[in-house]
Amino acid sequence: MKEHISIFTGSAILVNRLAQLLEDNKIPSIIKNERESGRLAGFGATGDVVELHIFNTDIEASKKIIENFRKEIEK
Repeated sequence: MKEHISIFTGSAILVNRLAQLLEDNKIPSIIKNERESGRLAGFGATGDVVELHIFNTDIEASKKIIENFRKEIEK
């Protein structure tokens, strides 16, 4: 059964970059931004944390991409 799981949490810039890397490799993702959702709905949310989710069935295909991305941002 396909379920979405969180694979990365960080700033919107980093999450968008990783989402693009996954998309380039045909791995769909969903970005969950509580702050932006709250702003659009008319109420506030604290923090600037954004989550990136993928299907649990795409974990193996995405491992190397995520690993390389983490190494890149740790420099």
